[in-house]
Amino acid sequence: MSLVIVVLLLFAGLSEAIGRILPLIARRPVVSRTPVLGLLAAGALIDAAVFALWPVSAGALAALLTASASDAAALVWTPQLLAPLLFAAVLAFPLLGPFFHLVLVIGVGAGLSASLAAATGLEWWVAAGCVAVAGLGLALAVEGVRRLVITINLRKLPEAVA
Repeated sequence: MSLVIVVLLLFAGLSEAIGRILPLIARRPVVSRTPVLGLLAAGALIDAAVFALWPVSAGALAALLTASASDAAALVWTPQLLAPLLFAAVLAFPLLGPFFHLVLVIGVGAGLSASLAAATGLEWWVAAGCVAVAGLGLALAVEGVRRLVITINLRKLPEAVA
């Protein structure tokens, strides 16, 4: 993976993390900067890792459907595929609206599907299904971890004195 791809993934992850943390900060104006910056950095790295795993997991699913497993494993991000993802993360992070975010991520997935179909010889719809299932699986895993972290952190909060 080239340095340009890593930087683009980190920016997309940072933007996604900012979009998730800003609503929390808006609801709690007296939040200390240190935990927020830690959460922001951790969220950016996790989201960047999830974005990086999206074509790998889609390629693995496609490998289950085809005999050319080596072609499917070769699917990686390119700047042309990743630039719309960065655009989606920057312009449409969840603060601006989940529907707009979803539309842009679907557009990125369509581009990834075309690359997967070309690499594996699968029909575009089958490749799109692999990309969708991989993206949904990764999104559900990350959402599960987010909810677990929230649950653990809520248990650590002191009770309000009445």
